[in-house]
Amino acid sequence: MNDPNPTALRYLQIDVFAERAGGGNPLGVVFGAEAWSDADMQRFAAWTNLVETTFVLAPTDARASYRLRIFTPNNEIPFAGHPTIGSAHAALEIGRVVPRDDGLVQECGAGLLPIRVEGEGVSRRLYVQAPAARVLRSGTDDALLRVVLGETRLGVLPPAFVEGGRRWWVAEFADEASLRAWQPDHAAILALARAGDSLGLCAFARAADAKNGYQVVVRAFPAGVGIVEDPASGAANGLIAAYIAQREPLGALARGYRVSQGREMGHDATIDVRIDAHADGDAIVWVGGRSHTIIDGALRTRVA
Repeated sequence: MNDPNPTALRYLQIDVFAERAGGGNPLGVVFGAEAWSDADMQRFAAWTNLVETTFVLAPTDARASYRLRIFTPNNEIPFAGHPTIGSAHAALEIGRVVPRDDGLVQECGAGLLPIRVEGEGVSRRLYVQAPAARVLRSGTDDALLRVVLGETRLGVLPPAFVEGGRRWWVAEFADEASLRAWQPDHAAILALARAGDSLGLCAFARAADAKNGYQVVVRAFPAGVGIVEDPASGAANGLIAAYIAQREPLGALARGYRVSQGREMGHDATIDVRIDAHADGDAIVWVGGRSHTIIDGALRTRVA
């Protein structure tokens, strides 16, 4: 790109987890901000007012392809799925990185995370290996959770408090229709998030008809970071997948599935989940999909 301002930084805006441009979760990606302070990055993320804005930096670990810092409008976070996939897409788009053995390695607050690269150009799909997850507790004993769920009919698996890079409450609804129509109490979700130092609640249901092209429906409410509802959440889907694989190792979803998320917000995200068996019995979860570059330009000034 011919830029008359040699100090300008490269800025891309990516639509993540979408089969078609405009259906997924927007992400801002900044390249070349090594001289920016933490406060500079936070101010810019607040200015973009996107769910997350990322900064792609030189790695500090020789094994990594790049280092990523992730900011919501309010604070920095160690890991999230849609910023990871979108930033890897952007880095590949501008030639900042080249895959090795069909993959990349991202250095971030959650450590070194492998990313699979499949295909090229508009057909490219990327998959991040989600951090290992563990169930901290399960059931409906938590009083704040009961307030959030109210009279909701639940599904086969009991609600669970799950940790893996982030903490989420996970709840299965009885059917797709009830999840799509649910009008949650967002203040109650915020209280639940604050009590357990979690992001909030991610709810899922098994699809009414797999012929629609997906097997699971997800809605995510990360009130703990000031977001009412997320149109496409890689981290939440990674924890849901790990929980399903642990509780239903021989079930129909135990090796992977496709997710529909965001329609209740006017989006139409598609997230692919792959689940690999591990020698020690734990599942290895990969979350990914397609991304689209919407904006490619120059960032000419810091936000004061």
